[in-house]
Amino acid sequence: MKTVIVIGNGMVGYKFCEKFVNKEGSENFNVKVFGEEPRPAYDRVHLSEYFENRDAKNLELATSDWYKENKIDLYTNQKVTEINREQKTVSTSKGNTFSYDYLVMATGSDAFVPPIKGIEKKGVFVYRTIEDLDAILDYADEIKRSGKPGNAAVLGGGLLGLEAAKAVMEMGLTPHVVEFSSKLMPRQLDTRGAKVLKHKLLGLGINILLTKSTNQLLGDDHITGMDFGGDDKIEVDMLVVSAGIRPRDELAKECGLSVGERGGVIVHHNMQTSDSNIYAIGEVALFNQMIYGLVAPGYDMANVAASQILGDETVVMNDDIDMSTKLKLIGVDVASFGNPSMPSAKGQAIIYENKTKDLYKRINVSHDGKQLLGGIMIGDVSDYDMLHQMYLNGMPMPDNAEELILGNRPEGSAGFGSVLDLPDTAQICSCESISKGDISGLIKEGTCNSLADVIGHTKATTGCGGCKPMVTDLVNETLKSLGQDVKNTICEHFDYSRQELLDIIKIKKHTSFDDVINQHGKGDGCETCKPLIGSIFASLYNDTANEEDPIQDTNDKFLANIQRNGTYSVVPRIPGGEITPEKLIVIGEIGVKYNLYTKITGGQRIDLFGAELNDLPAIWRELIDAGFESGHAYGKSLRTVKTCVGSTWCRYGMDESVSFGIELENRYKGLRSPHKLKGGVSGCIRECAEARGKDFGVIAVEGGWNLYVGGNGGANPKHAILLAEQIDNKTAIKYLDRFLMYYIRTAEPLQRTAAWLEKLEGGIEQLKKVVIEDSLGLASEFESEMAGLVAAYQCEWTQAINNEEMKNRFKHFVNSDEGDDNLVFVPMREQKMPEQWSK
Repeated sequence: MKTVIVIGNGMVGYKFCEKFVNKEGSENFNVKVFGEEPRPAYDRVHLSEYFENRDAKNLELATSDWYKENKIDLYTNQKVTEINREQKTVSTSKGNTFSYDYLVMATGSDAFVPPIKGIEKKGVFVYRTIEDLDAILDYADEIKRSGKPGNAAVLGGGLLGLEAAKAVMEMGLTPHVVEFSSKLMPRQLDTRGAKVLKHKLLGLGINILLTKSTNQLLGDDHITGMDFGGDDKIEVDMLVVSAGIRPRDELAKECGLSVGERGGVIVHHNMQTSDSNIYAIGEVALFNQMIYGLVAPGYDMANVAASQILGDETVVMNDDIDMSTKLKLIGVDVASFGNPSMPSAKGQAIIYENKTKDLYKRINVSHDGKQLLGGIMIGDVSDYDMLHQMYLNGMPMPDNAEELILGNRPEGSAGFGSVLDLPDTAQICSCESISKGDISGLIKEGTCNSLADVIGHTKATTGCGGCKPMVTDLVNETLKSLGQDVKNTICEHFDYSRQELLDIIKIKKHTSFDDVINQHGKGDGCETCKPLIGSIFASLYNDTANEEDPIQDTNDKFLANIQRNGTYSVVPRIPGGEITPEKLIVIGEIGVKYNLYTKITGGQRIDLFGAELNDLPAIWRELIDAGFESGHAYGKSLRTVKTCVGSTWCRYGMDESVSFGIELENRYKGLRSPHKLKGGVSGCIRECAEARGKDFGVIAVEGGWNLYVGGNGGANPKHAILLAEQIDNKTAIKYLDRFLMYYIRTAEPLQRTAAWLEKLEGGIEQLKKVVIEDSLGLASEFESEMAGLVAAYQCEWTQAINNEEMKNRFKHFVNSDEGDDNLVFVPMREQKMPEQWSK
């Protein structure tokens, strides 16, 4: 039997083994794998997840038993130190020598560490391995115990740098991203997109320093700061270097293999090096004069090398390698595909930017408008998968190309259709080279009947994970086309839809996240299922966000909306927009006392901006003492019920809209739901309260109220649809109770009422049957549940300030009650605003 030796047991080295053992003829080979690290291969793409629980097992790609089962000899903690090409042997750090017939170099890359004076100081780390992360975590603990401010810098503003910044922030340190370029993610984003990303990250509390060249690191034996020249310095207690990668080609150089001028083992299309018995794959391989730092090209290389060694010379690398990426950076969705920053000579750009929501979308199209050439998406990447497929497969463009990023016109149709419209050759998972035909074929022939089956057979979604939404859509749509029922699971930790999980929690009477995941899920949960389950608790029991604050989103955790400079806004409830002069004076006095920017909102409330985290409890105390309560502007809950003055003052008013609006807002305040809820009550058909632009709206007409549901404003406004006509107050409340509980029970996570109603089978007519005719026989149950929620209401602010343990989380620093001295405001008109970021 011939022997294949693999040097390197990272993601690509493991993928080679997996591909090799699954191919015909592999039983005639012995495979030996050498890894420097003390464990089997693990997932570096999701390395930051290690910070959640420091459990390396969760990141493993395969167990030690997997290697044994596939007759692969795995040598961990054993570095290959020499390659003897003449004798076809390798030597290791433990003094052992092994012979090979074929050698596969999958040594990957090291973090590039710039030659900065003082880089050897204590407190400077790279971000590549689990051991690196352990060292960073331990040092962060030292910083917090010492009472230092806890500033940490990250050198590099690319993909890995921003991941490192997220990790630093989750450790409770203040991150400062230092980037040599004039923009973040310079390889993936254009200037405007990078500015939007910067704006978003600054709002999350991450400091961004651009066009910075570090002269030296300050401090004696450990780092205390960074010097950029002149008086330009920052104080930091730790530095994480993430300034790029450098291929680990030292073994190749020593044994005389051809390498590139700037590093990397030169390979041909068959992954062979200058020695026909040696292959190089992954980040050590220089192909087409490039080092490819993404998972998908590395996996393709692994497949090519495995095929070539087993005699299939038809499998080679394509010259055109897709470098598209989609990822979530610190909670911000970012994607790019094709040529993201294309010069005007090659095509034209269509750009949509919404600065208020930190959204940026750009697509590049050919001059004749027939071909999609590339694009960038920040903040909303929901259309990425289809746009990416249009680009990869040269699919025809719609007549109005702008609809691809702006959405449907009111009377228009979708810019692209279903995932089923893609050709069978469309590559859905680039990491595993899985096409649409591969997936739909497995389902149609009966081999696979679920998403889990498809993942198990193809390994699609197990690489970078970016293709999961499209794989999910393809599986669901294919099953539906075959007449099968499909349920949407909320995430990989629960094999249930939101509706099913709500029913389980209700029946089992669970009251904690740990109970739910231990009995009905797996793993530790994620940013999707944790707040979702918190929302379900609130929807079932009217639990406040204080009950289990660790599983909440940032805004819910701190009961306020975080703003772009890390301060918070405070929005007290003003039901129906009605407020006394005395209460107005209290708000004004609080604004003056805490130096807050004040603004009247579109929902007829007063928003107080610029509150520091440690001041929130004191501000709430003064508001509560004056008769205010939380306005829930931060939650997926009822925000406001907007009203006009109605018949009380207006000569056109047909009913008392303010009183009814106050009654509705006080009834549904604190009601948690799959998404935010807004209501409106207009006293006549002139519609001054814009009730038809709300999730529910009531308009006074001759003979009573007309009740409308399923509307919203925002980027894709929808008019609410008439549910019932000429009804009285009592009936309107009864129908609203039923409508809201039906929505809460059946909607998907983060689905507004408009989208829910659009997807509801039977639409508004079905809703009328359920709500008005009680076709499901659930009306009395809906009403009873709503009555229970109304009775269980508590003001979250009051709850927080009356509990010392809860109050402890409202601090800028874990070891100090002081405020944040880094906050800078500048005058604006007669108030203030956060200092503008540098251009």
